[in-house]
Amino acid sequence: MADSFFFYDLETTGISPRSARVMQFAGQRTDMDLNPLGEPFNLLIRLTPDVLPEPEAILLTGITPQKTLAEGYTEAEFLKIFYKEVVLPGTVFTGFNSVRFDDEFMRFLNFRNFYDAYEWQWKEGNSRWDILDLARMTRALRPEGINWPVGDDGGPSARLEHLTKANHINHLGAHDALADVRATISVARLIKEKQPELFKYLFSIRDKKSVAAIINKGLPAVLTSRHFSPAFYCTSVVAKLLPSPNNKDAAIVYDLRYDPEQFVDMGIKELEKIWEYQVDPEIVRLPVHTLKYNRVPALAPLGVIKQPAAQERIGLDLVTIHENFNKLTKHRQTLSDKVLEVVRRFDEKQKDKQASEQTDPIAVDAKLYDGFIQDHDRQAMAKVRQLKPAELSEEAVNFHDDRLKALLPLYKARNYPKYLDNDERLAWEQYCNSRLTEGGKSSRLAAYFEKLNALASKTDVKERLYLLEELQLYGQSLIPAEESDSAYR
Repeated sequence: MADSFFFYDLETTGISPRSARVMQFAGQRTDMDLNPLGEPFNLLIRLTPDVLPEPEAILLTGITPQKTLAEGYTEAEFLKIFYKEVVLPGTVFTGFNSVRFDDEFMRFLNFRNFYDAYEWQWKEGNSRWDILDLARMTRALRPEGINWPVGDDGGPSARLEHLTKANHINHLGAHDALADVRATISVARLIKEKQPELFKYLFSIRDKKSVAAIINKGLPAVLTSRHFSPAFYCTSVVAKLLPSPNNKDAAIVYDLRYDPEQFVDMGIKELEKIWEYQVDPEIVRLPVHTLKYNRVPALAPLGVIKQPAAQERIGLDLVTIHENFNKLTKHRQTLSDKVLEVVRRFDEKQKDKQASEQTDPIAVDAKLYDGFIQDHDRQAMAKVRQLKPAELSEEAVNFHDDRLKALLPLYKARNYPKYLDNDERLAWEQYCNSRLTEGGKSSRLAAYFEKLNALASKTDVKERLYLLEELQLYGQSLIPAEESDSAYR
């Protein structure tokens, strides 16, 4: 049973949760009526010397690596606070685009620090939700009472700072994690006040069983998703085509905006080609999507668009929906067989891509989804968290999973560098050096400095130049003593 919301937001060194790092964590607990409970959390997390931040990310947030080193916690220290004070029974973790962004960063952070990557969001009655798709569906289906912004391109905008500005919500310091948390709570409160039934409904189906029950009826259902065009408020009507071949908690759905008969006679290669991103707007992409039940999709029965105004907003009428659904039913087996083969080929390409990336020395940090942790290793992970830093060793823990074996020395070096012996320190230095400087003028560090110089040449804004100078100094501090820094200038 849900007892409270925990709204949270992260500022990170980049956009990839597999390789970037969390620099700021902020959050606020509220009751179920969205009233704040207790004081907010606002914590910095130290950057470690094996990771270079994306300069654009630092220009956006204003958080320098030096600030995290001076004021931040190690990841292990942060997670102790997180599990003691944040992960309380009955917590609904939510944010603005938290399911696709923040939750992923938190999963990888947990993984590389020997915590279960998932149970913080399901154990002891905990769950997750997302305000972004709530806002999108509200705009598409029940927009009354809220001011809806347009973006720079003149189309509908779902950006948090645009929503707050349009509705006169205080949002000073956008892209500061705590400011974004407060703004998200205000947006959620606005939607709950103006459209309480939609708010209540989407909150009630946030678990995967409820989502599966809707889509497995086999009937058309309204879906709001980033995969659909903003011109239609990211909303369309879908029907289940087939179960996902590689995820028991997912289905492949067909977008009923499009006549399925135009795809039935296409060959596999042609379907495979049009499933990929299309630059030409005249070419219709294969309109199938993977609906993951545990990603709290904004999904609703077809009845929510019975009003003509809702159909007009999303550019799709009931007559077209039923015609295309009947055609889909008629050709389901043929289209399902072909789509299944397209998915199989796509998966093979992904496996080949991942295999080519395994030479990257940081690949072990990116292997969360390579498989679930077995019971023996789960117990060993708990032991790691209990051991004193000086006691951390492969012999003391005895992992079976090769990923965890490789993570252990990195965990110790990142969180407890003072406790490294001479051999461990040398191995850590060699790891960082290979990670940052391997390749000389084509290394990550060289590319980092090149990007800093390019950004500095395009601005005369004092604050941005200051941040770029700080990043320059930070990069120079990572150059190995035996290396000449001429290659990085």
